[in-house]
Parts: sequence; C-alpha cells; structure tokens
Amino acid sequence: MSLIRVLINGSKGRMGKESVKAVSEDPDLDLVAQTDLGDNLPGEISQTKAQVVVDFTTAAAAMKNAGCIIESGARPVIGTSGLLPEQVAELQKLCNKQNLGGIIVPNFAIGAVLMMKYSQDAAKYFPHVEVIEMHHDRKADAPSGTAIKTANLLAESRGSAPPTVDEKEILSGARGANAEDIRIHSVRLPGLVAHQEVIFGGQSQTLTIRHDSIHRDSFMPGVCLACKKVMDLNELVYGLEHLL
Repeated sequence: MSLIRVLINGSKGRMGKESVKAVSEDPDLDLVAQTDLGDNLPGEISQTKAQVVVDFTTAAAAMKNAGCIIESGARPVIGTSGLLPEQVAELQKLCNKQNLGGIIVPNFAIGAVLMMKYSQDAAKYFPHVEVIEMHHDRKADAPSGTAIKTANLLAESRGSAPPTVDEKEILSGARGANAEDIRIHSVRLPGLVAHQEVIFGGQSQTLTIRHDSIHRDSFMPGVCLACKKVMDLNELVYGLEHLL
C-alpha cells in the first residue's frame, strides 16, 4: 500500500509545526512539502503531487487556501477556525464539483469530539445548558469553532429552547454570545491551550462535561486520522466525528 502524500500549509505556526512532526512520524503518511505565507501553494501541490493538504493558517486566508487546494485536485483537511456556515457551504459545492472529499475540523482532539457527542446525548434530558470555552490569549476568533459546533449539536438534540426569564445585562456581553439560544462564554488567558465545559442545569442538580487539551500534541492523532480517512470521502464534511 502506497503512502498518502501530505502537504502541511501554515507549517511555521504552532499547530503547523506539531503537524509536521506528527505526519513525519506516521508510517502511513509521507510529508512531501511544507508551505507558509508567501509560498506558491498551488505550485507546491502540483510539483509534489500532494494528495492531502492540511491547512493551519488564519481565518482570513483559510477560505482562499481551501479553494486553492480543492481546485488543485488535493483533498483539504482544514484545521483553521473561523469559517462561516455560508463559506463551508461554498466549499462543499466546490468539492462536489471536483468530486473530491475533504474535511473541516473545529477540534482534532478525540476527547473533544467525545465531549460534544456526550453533551449532545445529555441535552435530550437537560435542555438548560451553557458552554464555557477557554483558550490561550493569542487565539484570534471567539467563540471557538468547537463551541459553535457544540451549540449546533446541542440545539439539534434538545429541540425547542426552554423558556427564559427577562434578563437585563448591567454590562453588555455579561451573558455571553447567543448561538441558537445557547449561551457561549469565551475566556482568553496565557497559560491555557484549549478547554471547554458544557454545563447542564436541572431540578436540584447540574451536570458538567469537560475536555482539556494540555498540549497541542493532543490534536495530532486526529490530524493523522483525518489525513488517512479523507481519502475515502467523496464530499466535504464538517467535524471529525464523521471519521470515527
């Protein structure tokens, strides 16, 4: 069985560096190129015959990069957060047109995927729920892609939102962002990596489901899994759970 040829875009960033190391050490993957800002991405894809391109860049560049990857005939594995739903839909159409599989992953940590799955199950019984996500102080977007994805899954599972009392924020934003009638609170501090807890409230009880990434290498098993499993896809999917 031939190795899967992988290119890492955004290879000089923190996630990019970890991905370079992980892909290099995986016996089923062949790291054929590393690119970053200013490099000729389509040229490198063509020259190296990369089959999969992992993109860890910025939200501002991710859309353009993803389109470039798909049009070059490679399969995108997008780890950059901040893409809007309409942008995801546009990329899905482009993959369908090219008859290519791809994946956009809000969180590559297997534990984070399980946290979302268990939270979705719990929402059937605990409709009152809020999300707190905590990341390092250099994360550019808020809320995180993981928190937004979690809110989407919770909303699907719990059905109609429970009635709420009239609220008055003394300070604007005190109750956090509102995603499908689910409150998301974002914390940004040095010392954190990526953490999220989903808190459910019920009659005389609470349930908290939490996941913590202590180091960025926690995402690497998911990155390598995506590089392999994306070869079996014929469409663009959103979320690592589609590959588990």
